[in-house]
Amino acid sequence: MHDGVAAYVLGVLDQEEHEAFERHLDTCERCQAELVELAELPEELDELKNAPSASDDDPPMSMSR
Repeated sequence: MHDGVAAYVLGVLDQEEHEAFERHLDTCERCQAELVELAELPEELDELKNAPSASDDDPPMSMSR
C-alpha cells in the first residue's frame, strides 16, 4: 500500500502534498484501487469512535464462549 493513499483518505496531507498526490493518482491504477478500498475508512473510524463502549457487565470477548 502506498502511504499517501491512507494519508490522503484521512485528510492529513498538507496542501502541497495533497496536490502532488492527486497528480500521482491521475496515473497510478494501483493507488486508484487502494483509494476505492479505503474510501469509507474515515466514516468507519467515526462510527467506532462514537460507538457505545462495552458494558462493564459484559465479559471480554476472549472469555465469552
